[in-house]
Amino acid sequence: MQQEILLNQKIGLRLSRAGMLSKLFANQIFAKNGAVIRPEQFTVLYALKENNGMYMRQLANITYKDRPNMTRIVSILENNGYVISELGAEGRQVKKLYITDKGKKVCEELLPSILQIWQDTVEGIRAEEIECFLNTLNKMEENIREKTIIQV
Repeated sequence: MQQEILLNQKIGLRLSRAGMLSKLFANQIFAKNGAVIRPEQFTVLYALKENNGMYMRQLANITYKDRPNMTRIVSILENNGYVISELGAEGRQVKKLYITDKGKKVCEELLPSILQIWQDTVEGIRAEEIECFLNTLNKMEENIREKTIIQV
């Protein structure tokens, strides 16, 4: 693509804005539906539900959260009994995180809110358009990943 076209499209700005709006919308839906946790906490909790028994660094990589945010989120989830932590193997001072039954329950309770968010987000967009968009996002992510050192 020509440089002028890329600059005029403002791809990075638009991706950032869409992400911010998505986060705001998710927070509003969670609040409206009386959720006991925030969407960013749900992301971490659900990742543990899918891959129980992970180190914080692994969870951070999966959820794209930086260390301070991950530490804050895990602390909130632990304090509320949604996750527990144990010291890693061989006496390492690294915590391994596990979802509790209470955490699994809150995940199940919030799934309708998550589905509502996604249904509202893609309203009026054909399945083919969504598939094309996701393919494009995947390609963009691959391009960026190849050129970026990611440290969480």
